[in-house]
Amino acid sequence: MVIGAAVLLFIASFLDLYSYSAAGYSGSQGVWDNLGTGLGTYMGAVIGAVLIVLNRCLPQPRKVLGLDLGVVGTAFTILSAWTLFWTLVDVPSGLSAGAGLVLGFIAALVLAGAAVAGPLVPALQGALVPAPKPVAPSPYGAQPSAGYGYPGAQGAPQQPYGAQPQQGQPYGSPQPAPAGGAAPQQAAPADFSPFWFAVPVTRPLFAEDGSPAPIAELAPGTWYLAVEQRGATLIAQTQDGRRGVLQDTSGIQRG
Repeated sequence: MVIGAAVLLFIASFLDLYSYSAAGYSGSQGVWDNLGTGLGTYMGAVIGAVLIVLNRCLPQPRKVLGLDLGVVGTAFTILSAWTLFWTLVDVPSGLSAGAGLVLGFIAALVLAGAAVAGPLVPALQGALVPAPKPVAPSPYGAQPSAGYGYPGAQGAPQQPYGAQPQQGQPYGSPQPAPAGGAAPQQAAPADFSPFWFAVPVTRPLFAEDGSPAPIAELAPGTWYLAVEQRGATLIAQTQDGRRGVLQDTSGIQRG
């Protein structure tokens, strides 16, 4: 409905805004004779429709200056319908409302109604492009699947974060105790190295400044990069470059 109303509004922008007839002479004024009306009112609503559709096509909503794209687009459509309503009500003397004004107001009204009803009607809330189904993380010791963001290393089994490394681990793994000797001294903790990991269930990612509101959610089936360790928490980086604190690291799967 949003797309259809936007197309109708675009067509209306090429029709007459006003028409007049005096002394046997008739004429008309087009929408684009006034650039503010054409770009600000008509195209403003079309741009709003594009933002609404784009927001529904994205797997995760995007924000502009802290505002959701869908909210910005809805504001554009409401403003356009409001402006066209008063333009239709207050037609100058000696002029008549043209087809472009009448059709434009109807299209803008339908567009604004569809934009407002979108978040309220369940049938209109679905994404136009469905998000890919997440792939469940592989069990301990299994070969990791090539999930989104995984570096692509082959032949290295996964293990839960914090588990005891197995034989053949890289530099920094503790060495076996010598036979017949006393208990080995505890090895010094190795320096942290970034690694890829997946979470078993959806978990929030919080800002590094300690804000209580999460900045992102880590979903199962997607690989994320752990760039730093702070006590029992990890500093993780998402695929779009956002960094935050993963407070619950239990059961995560290393790549």
